[in-house]
Amino acid sequence: MKSIYSQIDTPSLLIDREIMMKNIKDMQRKADKLGLDLRPHTKTHKMPELAQLQIDEGSVGIAVAKVGEAEIIASEGIKDIFIANEIVGDSKLKRIRNLKEKINISLGIDNPYHVKELEKIFKEKNMLIDVLIEIEVGEKRSGVTSEKKFIEIVELIKKTPHVNLKGIFSHDGHSYGANSVKEIRNIFIKSQRDTLAYAEIAKELNYPLEIVSIGSTPSFMFDFEILEGITEVRIGTYIFMDVIQGNIISNYDKCAATVLTSVISKPTEERVVTDSGAKALTMQGKTGGLGATKGIGMIKNGNGVFIEKVYDEHGVINDKEFNTSISIGEKIEIIPNHICPVVNLYDKAYLVSNGKIVKELEVSARGKIL
Repeated sequence: MKSIYSQIDTPSLLIDREIMMKNIKDMQRKADKLGLDLRPHTKTHKMPELAQLQIDEGSVGIAVAKVGEAEIIASEGIKDIFIANEIVGDSKLKRIRNLKEKINISLGIDNPYHVKELEKIFKEKNMLIDVLIEIEVGEKRSGVTSEKKFIEIVELIKKTPHVNLKGIFSHDGHSYGANSVKEIRNIFIKSQRDTLAYAEIAKELNYPLEIVSIGSTPSFMFDFEILEGITEVRIGTYIFMDVIQGNIISNYDKCAATVLTSVISKPTEERVVTDSGAKALTMQGKTGGLGATKGIGMIKNGNGVFIEKVYDEHGVINDKEFNTSISIGEKIEIIPNHICPVVNLYDKAYLVSNGKIVKELEVSARGKIL
């Protein structure tokens, strides 16, 4: 329960090297066995050095969410990046164009507007930009929702000389709300079928696709069937995992990232106060499904003890047994409910192993939301 990393000041972000590397290697082996290209999403770790580790293990490239993330990742020598998002605005598209001069970059679209805007920007320098059309498969976020719209986009691209349709992609993010492993599987299989249906439409339009990309971490934590025609998987959280993912698989051994925090007060026989609040943990959680969380984060090796509530700079635990086992000044580790936004709160992370600091890692893409 008490952390062995007493030499590190708090709050701090820790990454267990052995757990992280096992997560990276296990997922790469799984993708290889399934005959899929693995394209990890760096929105989870935001660190070029870790992206390079993933590529060194066999990943074909990297996925990001924002242009700023792509710029940081590319500046460290990574040459194949997919922006798995729709990007608008001349300034951002020109930044993508600048990246295209140096690396292999592509981005997502889901509307004729995107095609027209990309054509305008890339025509200026007579350059070709690769795009993937996003397919909405149930998450009710972005993505094409009708065959009619998809056909309209494909036909427009055929007439647009500076935009190339490289593939399609989808994200079964609604699997996070599933109430059982069976339901996750049903969502996953249906999402694949829905995605592949659009690939077939493209083929019928004489526009066969190079990439059919899918992914969400929950679906790939189990040995579900991969349908013929799927070529790529994009997942991010698997590298660190978190409470939500641990709840889904009923195992927290894969949780590589924790927030190190100090006990600063014990006002009552039950209450324990730490120095990690909303600014160190965020307030995210999950209210339903297999991943449903209690409180704001779980104490590592704490037998289910969790942070009940947070203020800006305080985390509060109410547990009498825990209170008696811990002293003011001692340090504990918190497994965040959702690791992605938590990483974005830190300038650096400590890569640790068996009580020692291996390396300090800069979270270079932190705050790159433009």
